[in-house]
Amino acid sequence: MKWRGRRRSSNVVDQRGRSSRRSSGGFNMSSLGRGGRIPIPTGKGGKISVGGILIILALFAVTYLLNDGESGGFNTSGPTQQLSERDRATQNEMKEFSAVVLADTEDVWNPLLPEAFGRDYREPTLVLFSGGVKSGCGFASSAVGPFYCPAGERIYLDLTFFDELTQRFGVEGDFAPAYVIAHEVGHHVQTVTGISAKVRAAQAQLGKAASNALSVRQELQADCFAGVWAKRADSMNQILEPGDIQEALNAASAIGDDTLQKQAQGHAVPDSFTHGTSAQRQRWFTSGYNSGDPAACDTFGATSL
Repeated sequence: MKWRGRRRSSNVVDQRGRSSRRSSGGFNMSSLGRGGRIPIPTGKGGKISVGGILIILALFAVTYLLNDGESGGFNTSGPTQQLSERDRATQNEMKEFSAVVLADTEDVWNPLLPEAFGRDYREPTLVLFSGGVKSGCGFASSAVGPFYCPAGERIYLDLTFFDELTQRFGVEGDFAPAYVIAHEVGHHVQTVTGISAKVRAAQAQLGKAASNALSVRQELQADCFAGVWAKRADSMNQILEPGDIQEALNAASAIGDDTLQKQAQGHAVPDSFTHGTSAQRQRWFTSGYNSGDPAACDTFGATSL
């Protein structure tokens, strides 16, 4: 991805190194998971259904954190490690990278949201933390991974997670972490447009399996929104390099519910899926990328995912 020397978002708060105490209360976070079938008005263009952003489940334990209809972040369940000077320099570079990616999402969604949904875009804040963080959705350790909290409209990220993508999940390339950030921004789009609130209201009336199915559709929509971002950001700023889209697809495949569950326990349990299979995640990211149109992200109206 071409990112060096480009505009960085000012909506980044660096809380790395600050101590965070665990607080009571559960998580109220958005990431990649849920599914169901409820049409959602989009403003212009008729209806778009609620759909899918990325929680990466732990490689050794598939964990789902849920409170009030929102899901937790990428679960890596790894220990917090002390950083060397070299690691610290790498993290600082990734901070700059993340700020550029966030700026690209602003460039895309500021004009696109009014066009597609008839609503003004509110730019989210990216909070960088280390070890753990207290958000409006409760306390989260780095093991949860990146997550979006609608309270305060903030994305939370421990930069060591990018190492986890390579070391634990075997995902190479810089466009994989860009996809992660774009997915979390996709959850923010769902919040601004009212999609997330409609999902939570619907889930309150559903049983566990149906609620999980709705979560899958919400998470797949976030993947699709990430694909829309990739297409439009490249059109506006020529960000893509050869192999970038494949890197995003590799990440989508690595964190599919079926893949992670088979790795963790030897078999998959479809009724427990909250984010979608590897093939579904790839398919919906591709749908968003090929079209560049949020209307192509109608995961709720889709008869097949």
